This record gives sequence, structure tokens and C-alpha cells, in this order.
Amino acid sequence: MKATVAQLMGRGLAFPPAVEQDGRLQWSEGSDNVRESIRIILLTEPGERLLRRDFGAGLRRLLFEPNTPATRRLIKERIEKALTRWEPRIRLELVTVEETDDPRRVAALVRYALVATGRAEQVTLDINLDG
Repeated sequence: MKATVAQLMGRGLAFPPAVEQDGRLQWSEGSDNVRESIRIILLTEPGERLLRRDFGAGLRRLLFEPNTPATRRLIKERIEKALTRWEPRIRLELVTVEETDDPRRVAALVRYALVATGRAEQVTLDINLDG
């Protein structure tokens, strides 16, 4: 019996939450669900979830830090640590955090392979450092 995408990679409420035309909550599955999970992990601060106090990457704690190589390295390390711990459906291949044209922002790129299929995917995230 061949496993479905939902069985291999899960299914959950869409993020951000949305409502279908028939009034039911929208769901995501497969690689979309994994991608949404990555964004949730990266945007969640430890302490926000009552039953998982250590869940999240803690990137907002770097708000107001200078846009320096040391800060970008810390962001990279937090992303790698959080995704390695909280998203078992991926194998991290590359995390980069680069300057942008705006000195108050950095751009993070996360490249990964889906464990279930081996397919390469990526997520990008702009991170504000100025509040």
C-alpha cells in the first residue's frame, strides 16, 4: 500500500489561518505543511507556547541588535538549532543570513530536503532588526 503525501509529511491547519469558501478552516498538507511549520518555528519566541515553553527560534530577541556579522551569525545559529530540534521532516542543507539594501533588515535563506521524498525545497524570511 502506497502512503499518501499527508501520511508521509502530515496535515494541519493552514498558516496563516484561513477560511475556505464553504466556511470551514483551510488545511495544508505535504510540502506546504512542512514549509508553514518552518515559518511557525522561526516566528515563534520561546515561552509563547504554554505547553512547549522552549519551542521556537527566539529571533525577536535580536530586535534592536546591530546588523553586524556577529548578529547575522547568531541568527543563523538560532535558525539551525530550532529547525534541527523542532522539524524532523527536513534535513537542513544550508542556512544563510545576508545583509539587504535596508540596513535594518536581514534576509535568511533556509535550504532543506524533505526526508520523506528527498526533494529539495527552500524558505526565505526577512528579519527586522530595528523593531
